[in-house]
Amino acid sequence: MNAIEKIIEKASALNGTVVLPEGMDARVITAACACVDRKICTPVVLGTAEEIAAAEAKAGLKLADRNIKVIDYTAGDAELEEAYLAAWNAKESKKPVEKQKIIDLAGAQKTLRTKRIYFGGMMVKLGRVNGLVAGSIASTGDMLRAAFHTLGTQPGVKTASSCFIMDLKAPTPSGDAVLAFGDCAVIPDPTAEQLVDIGLATAQTYRELTGCEPRVAYLSFSTKGSAAGPLVEKVQKAVELARPKFEAAGIKMDGEMQFDAAIAPSVGQLKNPNGAIQGNANVFIFPDLQAGNIGYKIAQRLGGATAIGPNLQGLAKAMNDLSRGCSAEDIVGTICVTLLQSAAK
Repeated sequence: MNAIEKIIEKASALNGTVVLPEGMDARVITAACACVDRKICTPVVLGTAEEIAAAEAKAGLKLADRNIKVIDYTAGDAELEEAYLAAWNAKESKKPVEKQKIIDLAGAQKTLRTKRIYFGGMMVKLGRVNGLVAGSIASTGDMLRAAFHTLGTQPGVKTASSCFIMDLKAPTPSGDAVLAFGDCAVIPDPTAEQLVDIGLATAQTYRELTGCEPRVAYLSFSTKGSAAGPLVEKVQKAVELARPKFEAAGIKMDGEMQFDAAIAPSVGQLKNPNGAIQGNANVFIFPDLQAGNIGYKIAQRLGGATAIGPNLQGLAKAMNDLSRGCSAEDIVGTICVTLLQSAAK
């Protein structure tokens, strides 16, 4: 059984509910029906009657045949709108007065009745559903803005980020068949402080989705000072700041280190003889988005790994982004990831 099959099996046991805001997409209709047919979860689909009808015709499926609930977000929902208004203004009130953007009820209504991701996010916030999956049409930027404004980040975390779960074609020398790469989709040039949050969140995601203990390597083109310069210093600072937090969480972590020292025991023992990670990492934290995005795609396209994600992390509740080129089966997989994340929060 591969990684995604295990994730689907674990998620199916949770009997969860996920909102799918992009009901105008035939792939979403297909995925929602598949979740019911395969007894994975209870989906809720957002869309107008016209949108749903057109998407159903394209998919050749009917949501009503499976008793899948459809909500027309444009009709409004007083409880969601009032909660959004209160959350928005509470957040704005913490800013300097000159930067505040206070809204009234009409402003909250306009947002939720025109922005389906925000409407779905408030459903998650109020506990009506366990999580949200979208992005087959919406951009990652739209998804993140909705996530920040409706859910916010989890306590103790200032940075929302992402990771990919990499289901390998062959195990690593240390025997790991599944790895996590972060951040590969959200923060272009993270600070040292943001790298700390990314590392902790990716370790947590790895544990939630695989059930395995994370061993984290902060990557660089340098191993323990073998090179110098601002790029290396950023990772060194991140490791210094992260170490007490990882120790408190009982998670093995080391850095800065080159990828070979992180993945190959023979190299790790040579280059990092006294380190906590000696070629046996299963969670890899890249120094910036360029490296992370390139790295996961090399593993995918040349190494034959299956990339599951991007999985959003660090949010107060579960919400995940899709690639706009995703298939209906990709959506099903992301729904299952979201359910597992929700269960762990």
